Amino acid sequence: MQINRLFEIVYLLMNKRRATADELAARFEVSKRTILRDVDTLSAAGIPIYTAQGRGGGIFIQDGYLLDKTFISEEERRQILFSLQSLSATELIETGRALGRLRSFFAVADREWFEVDFSRWGHSAADNAKFQMLKNAIINGHAVSFDYLSAYGESKGREVYPLKLSFKSKAWYLKSFCLAENDYRTFKFTRISGMAVLGKTFDAADYEAPGIETAESGSCLIDVRVLISPRAKYRIYDEFAEGDITENTDGSFTLRMAQGKWICDYILSYGVAVEVLEPRHIRDEMLARIEEIKNIYLHKT
Repeated sequence: MQINRLFEIVYLLMNKRRATADELAARFEVSKRTILRDVDTLSAAGIPIYTAQGRGGGIFIQDGYLLDKTFISEEERRQILFSLQSLSATELIETGRALGRLRSFFAVADREWFEVDFSRWGHSAADNAKFQMLKNAIINGHAVSFDYLSAYGESKGREVYPLKLSFKSKAWYLKSFCLAENDYRTFKFTRISGMAVLGKTFDAADYEAPGIETAESGSCLIDVRVLISPRAKYRIYDEFAEGDITENTDGSFTLRMAQGKWICDYILSYGVAVEVLEPRHIRDEMLARIEEIKNIYLHKT
């Protein structure tokens, strides 16, 4: 990760005072061009680092330079560490070395205050590998190709410029520019398969990551009143915001939901634990769906 490399370059130069771009490129297993970009990044951040050409040249840091931590308050130091720790806790981004160096530099004790794992149960290795591939493609400006299964059950090959990974409503999304559509598209992470990084490159500065749009985005909201078995009641608190749940005096619940065909599919996932009371058209649709399901099973007996 770049932040680890930047810190190590600074520490190495503070100890050795000089290194060549070729030496650093070999040490960090990156290109010479990447090292020179790192030097520009450090210089822009106010680190007195410079290059010199010719015999005895290389990359230098100003004599007597010390990282100044006095301008950062104790609370700011802790916030920096907690921010890096939150990235490390996802197990998707390697921040261990940077955290270790900063803890020592700030003289702050190690305090693990939370743990996060965004991967699906039983799919940690596959999800993390796919995440790392996308992360590197975004950072390095490489196009990627993959197969994508839409919400309508259609599988289609895609070739995109990946712009940003976003986490929203319990799921990861890839914001991208689709080359076939010549437009911005957002893809749900779990529906992406067969991904490959392509040799084609792009400049992220030429593109702006779109917002997350789903089939329900922009839909009007409706109230759905349901009876829920006590054994399934926990799900509405897992899956709805508190402000979208109303517990009625008769024991039923009113749920604020985005209007769409997905409502019946969602309610069917409760099996016999839920009964729709209102509105009438959704209750009728549920009866029609149940009849279709019954006919499927009767047809195959």
